[in-house]
Amino acid sequence: MKSSLIRCEDLSFGYDARRVVGDLNFSINQGDYLAIVGENGSGKTTLLKGLLNLIKPLSGQVIMGQGLEYKNIGYLPQQSQVQRGFPASVKEVVLSGCLNRTAFIPRYSKQDRRRAKNQMERMGILKLSQSSYRDLSGGQQQRVLLARALCAADRMMIMDEPASGLDPLVSHELYALIRELNKEDNMTIIIVSHDIHCVLRDASHVLHLKGEQLFYGSREDYIDSEYSHYLLAGHTECVVAEN
Repeated sequence: MKSSLIRCEDLSFGYDARRVVGDLNFSINQGDYLAIVGENGSGKTTLLKGLLNLIKPLSGQVIMGQGLEYKNIGYLPQQSQVQRGFPASVKEVVLSGCLNRTAFIPRYSKQDRRRAKNQMERMGILKLSQSSYRDLSGGQQQRVLLARALCAADRMMIMDEPASGLDPLVSHELYALIRELNKEDNMTIIIVSHDIHCVLRDASHVLHLKGEQLFYGSREDYIDSEYSHYLLAGHTECVVAEN
């Protein structure tokens, strides 16, 4: 049997020895689209930090397989006001994603520059390459950050509220880009989002947290489960119909 990209066994994370989320047992395979859902404070962002090795487990372990390394994982975090006002050109921001591949030596190869150009073109922002990042709209900034993350990643993308603060049309376009990465590039997606209907349209699997693992399984099984009813507010038929 082929090993999983990531397998979590009896895992818990927290801060200063205080557990935030625990009792985690799930696996992620190549090409999966995992939606991590739950109310505020349920441990979603803490889990993402743990999967990225930004914090260490309080207990249990994260086992990486199929040759996956952290340098193969892109990360699109929640945007802060500081990030929105970052004084650099679009090209500089996107290129900085290649530092993940250059051992943080601030020198870019021709391959790095070609990769950055290709990702900007894919995200529809190539014409903005010389523009100041801080002068862009929220949707354009997210496309820049996604292009940057793609310069760092080639197998897995972890995203924390990627559409936060965006209007519905721009959010729809962003989720379409994420869907394309998953379906056409077979990139594994792990996403935290309050746009539950949007992510469930595309997710292959769902992990529902409330300080612990309430549910892990296929999207279809989640929609039929008791755990989906509150978050979906009784509109499961919308998710099914739109998929």
